[in-house]
Amino acid sequence: MKEAAGEANITVITIVLIAIVLAVGTIVVNSVLNNTNKSSACTSAGGYYSGGTCYSDNAHTTTMKCCKAQADGKNAYEGIKKGEWYCGSLAEKNTNCKS
Repeated sequence: MKEAAGEANITVITIVLIAIVLAVGTIVVNSVLNNTNKSSACTSAGGYYSGGTCYSDNAHTTTMKCCKAQADGKNAYEGIKKGEWYCGSLAEKNTNCKS
């Protein structure tokens, strides 16, 4: 009986450790993807992305507003899908921007 209980404890510990690794991995991957998408939107709008901020000039002195779309085509920005980042003049006009 003691051996069976010991094996069950090891199995539980293994499952918990796998769950922790998956949770941390998911958080890291989502963060990297979000940062990459925001950088791409900034570059597409003619900006320069550095240190988590979108700049409209190469000297990195003027920031450019970036937003994440909350719904498909929201605020008359057709072609922008929910969850996509957009920067520049479209973002500047959006008063409901969640950056």
